[in-house]
Amino acid sequence: MADSPSFIKAAFLLPANLVGLLTAGASSLMTGEPLPALVALGVEGLYLGIVPSMKRFQRAVRAKGGDEAPDAERKQVDALLAELAPSQREHYQALVGLKEKILENYRRLPAGKVLASDSEPRLDALLTSFLRLVSALNHHRTYLNSTDRAQLEKELRELEAEVAQEPNPRLKDVKEKRLEILRKRVARFQQAGESREVVSHQLAGIEDLMRLTHEQSITIRDPETVNRQLDVVSAEVEATDETVREMERFMDFQEEVGKPLPHGTRVR
Repeated sequence: MADSPSFIKAAFLLPANLVGLLTAGASSLMTGEPLPALVALGVEGLYLGIVPSMKRFQRAVRAKGGDEAPDAERKQVDALLAELAPSQREHYQALVGLKEKILENYRRLPAGKVLASDSEPRLDALLTSFLRLVSALNHHRTYLNSTDRAQLEKELRELEAEVAQEPNPRLKDVKEKRLEILRKRVARFQQAGESREVVSHQLAGIEDLMRLTHEQSITIRDPETVNRQLDVVSAEVEATDETVREMERFMDFQEEVGKPLPHGTRVR
């Protein structure tokens, strides 16, 4: 992505790395021997091949640039927030407030600034999952409210009876194809209802996890315990992201069923 930080550039510009390169270069100039510079270049190649790909280093770079987040990312958050109801936005803002309090408590620990920088991207990921889940929940509610399930099931039963008695092979084939679509719609309708309940519980789980993390951050004194807490946060993010993907696949199916064909003059 164009807006992603350049991890190689960030690794190269680290003060320790620049000092090492300058020291090796100065040594070669003073002694007239190219060996120190050649060794430094070899080590530098290895360093730039490993450090920029380390997840911990990438999180630190992203966190360092957190105050200057790319416009595209802020627009995504704004777009998701615009879809929320007032009460849902209040829940989100409360979670953002908890995040700030958690980081402030972490900063009071030994090496607290580094710990907070490492923690912030994971807490942000949890907040992003919250927004995506709420958005998916709203879309499913819209779908469930716009579809008459009782009428759909009635049509299915009537068509099943017609297919069973249809003597014309061509008509029967057409009706069977429509019957297959209706069955899928009924099954998806049931799946949407189940998914909505799952998402509701996951949203409540995210709020509970943020509150628990905040409560623990008040009294915690061991950075290693913080890392274990953040592992729980990351696991929750993975679980909620999988739910979002499942719901998005469901909505993709609905869009494919009713996908319109182009009519009139096409815009090029």
